[in-house]
Amino acid sequence: MRVLDLLSPFYRRDVINITDFSRSDIEYLFQLADRIIENPQMYHGKLVGRILGYAFFEPSTRTRLSFEAAMKRLGGHSIGFAEPSGTSIEKGESLKDTLKMLDAYSDVIVVRHPADGTAKYAAKICENPVINGGDGKFQHPTQTFIDLYTIYKEFGKIDDLTIGVLGDLKYARTTNSFLMGLTNFKPRKLYLISPELLRPREFILDYLSNFKIKFELIDNLSEVIPELDVLYVVRIQKERFPDVSEYNKVKGAYQINPKVLSEAKESLKILHPLPKLDEVSPEVDNTKYALYYRQAQYGVFVRMALLLSILLEDAPL
Repeated sequence: MRVLDLLSPFYRRDVINITDFSRSDIEYLFQLADRIIENPQMYHGKLVGRILGYAFFEPSTRTRLSFEAAMKRLGGHSIGFAEPSGTSIEKGESLKDTLKMLDAYSDVIVVRHPADGTAKYAAKICENPVINGGDGKFQHPTQTFIDLYTIYKEFGKIDDLTIGVLGDLKYARTTNSFLMGLTNFKPRKLYLISPELLRPREFILDYLSNFKIKFELIDNLSEVIPELDVLYVVRIQKERFPDVSEYNKVKGAYQINPKVLSEAKESLKILHPLPKLDEVSPEVDNTKYALYYRQAQYGVFVRMALLLSILLEDAPL
């Protein structure tokens, strides 16, 4: 991994799609996050006077709160809304006008929305940098930065690992964004584990193939769990299904529990973007396999690194 350059490759950039960023960009964030963890006091106060605006049109816990925590730790402030109720949107204000007003009050904006392409639209109309806090079914780039960073911190690398991705691989933006982000690296193999109804869309499979990523589609986790270094689990998300009857066919398809893990490597680590429901048993939470709570903690440091990199041209300082 290269030494941090003097100038940030993220300076004043929108963060809309994980495919907009190179391996060197991502590794820059990794190194800056490492420095923040090693010496957090050095970075406190670096964004005094800066304002993070957030517009969340659907529920969120970790994304919104970790951005707020990141900005506060850097000395800045946050303004915005966690849901449209209580805002002028209830009076009929347009999405454009809502975003333009937030743009006028902020230095950087995080947008979360259920519709594909909303963050891209926000970036088009806003003068300040826009960060996609998750939109539609395919993109959640900052979550992907965190997921990749978590693997890097645990293993010291992402290349040459065997990674399983389990659950909703069709509608979950976290898995779609994660798979696209992995193409910046060279995993040994990906196992895409899901019911047939929730297999990845063809364009995702084509994208992996274009980058010569070796992958296999399977529906039975037990067949491959002894091979896995990383198991990335996502819940089957009822709210993403256009037809609830389709959801009812696949709900509860998987549960990770001690019995399932009995054949796993001692070094296996389980990631989950959270929230988790019954797809990971609470019995797993305190085992050596569970990495998802630390993954959430890393979210603050990665987002601190991102905000510094966007707002300060010489982010490492």
